[in-house]
Amino acid sequence: MQSPKEIFLELLKKDGKPERQLKQYEALHVVLNDPVNNYLREGRGRGRTNVDRWGVTIMWPEDAPGPMPHITPETKACPDITHWREYVHAPDLAANCSQGWESCAEAARKAAGDSRIIAGFMGTGIFEQCHYLMGFEDTLTNLYEHPEQMHQLIDYITDYRIQFVKLLIDGLAPDMIFSHDDWGAKDSLFMKPEMWREFFKEPYRRFYGYIRSRGVIALHHADSYLVPIVEDMAEIGIQVWQGVLPDNDIPTLQRQLKGRMTLMGGIGAAIDRQDATEEEIRGYVSRTLKACCPGGHFIPSITYGLAGTVYPHVDPIIDDEIDKYNSVLHMPAVDCPPPPRRKLVREAQSGRKAVDTEEDGLLSRLSQALCRGQRKKVLELCAQGLDQGFEARQLLNEGLVAGMTRLGDDFTAGRAFVPEMLMAARCMAAATELLKPRLVEGSARAAGRVVLGTVRGDMHDIGKNLVKIMMEGSGLEVIDLGVDVSPDDFVQTAIDKNCGIIACSSLLTTTMAEMRRVVKLAEEKGVRDKVKIMVGGAPITQSFCDEIGADAYTADAGQAAKVAVSLLESA
Repeated sequence: MQSPKEIFLELLKKDGKPERQLKQYEALHVVLNDPVNNYLREGRGRGRTNVDRWGVTIMWPEDAPGPMPHITPETKACPDITHWREYVHAPDLAANCSQGWESCAEAARKAAGDSRIIAGFMGTGIFEQCHYLMGFEDTLTNLYEHPEQMHQLIDYITDYRIQFVKLLIDGLAPDMIFSHDDWGAKDSLFMKPEMWREFFKEPYRRFYGYIRSRGVIALHHADSYLVPIVEDMAEIGIQVWQGVLPDNDIPTLQRQLKGRMTLMGGIGAAIDRQDATEEEIRGYVSRTLKACCPGGHFIPSITYGLAGTVYPHVDPIIDDEIDKYNSVLHMPAVDCPPPPRRKLVREAQSGRKAVDTEEDGLLSRLSQALCRGQRKKVLELCAQGLDQGFEARQLLNEGLVAGMTRLGDDFTAGRAFVPEMLMAARCMAAATELLKPRLVEGSARAAGRVVLGTVRGDMHDIGKNLVKIMMEGSGLEVIDLGVDVSPDDFVQTAIDKNCGIIACSSLLTTTMAEMRRVVKLAEEKGVRDKVKIMVGGAPITQSFCDEIGADAYTADAGQAAKVAVSLLESA
């Protein structure tokens, strides 16, 4: 009988023959207490805020499941990419992490035994380290605006990561390196595939090339949509992609990869809820196993970057359902041509432009310049329009707002990405500031007011910020409460500021219940008939929206803006 370790190693072979499906992380012993990780995370803990070795402020609220960077203009470790060398100083690992390796390695060997793989752990990958230092928005826009400095910073971080992994391999002698870096959201990359290739592919080829040159298995965690770059991932040496969300269409990826990379995941956060029933969990897992296991080179597991579900009752049910699957004889997958693929909007990510060729007309050119993030040109066209007799209101609505609406449609369809939206938002802000003195009384009045925030216990703000950009681009006034917002803050702000909409965002399943509390509190305060409640985020669904009595759910920022305008117009 094959041990979990032997099964895992069989899965890495193109023609391997594993005896059964692995149960999530059963083959891995992930080491988190080596000298480097102890040094880098010293002082971090629940209920604490500390500054890490890079100078990044890390916050871990009492009721949050994990730590997150807390980046404000005051705390930003790298406020100016053009002078990054003045601000960014990698931790001196060689001077501070030389002791304790022997005892750590001995403990790891004892814990893993002969049946499990020893995995050295490396969190905060190259892209993540960039946005920890300067914020997510600055990182993505700097790829466009300051590419030379971004290449330099990325190379600097890559050199540090290679030093880190060398210490791990030399001191721990692991079988595997378990490296984290999220490159996308649930249904899209954070940037164009071409941009990922320009900035991150070769640094990661160096990183994973070094790991492979030492005879160590390379595992990359990213619970993201990465279909457009999956061939690149296999090419640069990634042997296992852990965290594969079901949104990536795993069976199709298996047929495409043909064993060149093992996929680990498939069980998303949708069933990791306090109220998830055993029947619901079993049905979800069973469907995943039947869809993905026959294709081979697949390890069913929760998509999180470490073992274990948030709610303890979920994990044993997942494992038991995998045991049940293994107890029945399953025929191996037949290598036959795949069925015709339905046309996915995400296939547009391969390079389709976010805007069409330039048309005649100042308003059209203004709209296109905004979509392309050309701030100087946007301001020039606004000034030119005013000189030619255009009303400021017309430039705003028919040029700028029209451009943001068009960009939102492209984002929804997968033709535009986060950096383009961020740069367009900066163009919008600059143009609005220019036009403000010329807007007559009443014309500048917002179409409605929205209070927006990420719910209590959740420190994620990327999705929330995108929604804010698109709502403001649609002419709405947005009061942004930030992250970790209590139900009382949402509802009281809506009352005090006369907001027509409360918009709640969540990335963590553990915080979804906060949205229910917002709805309930709005009812208790007697304002439920006066304010609409919108919900969104990776774990949120239309059925959850209906269940808690919210008014609207949207899957992305572009849709959120349109729905918000519609709700306010119908109020």
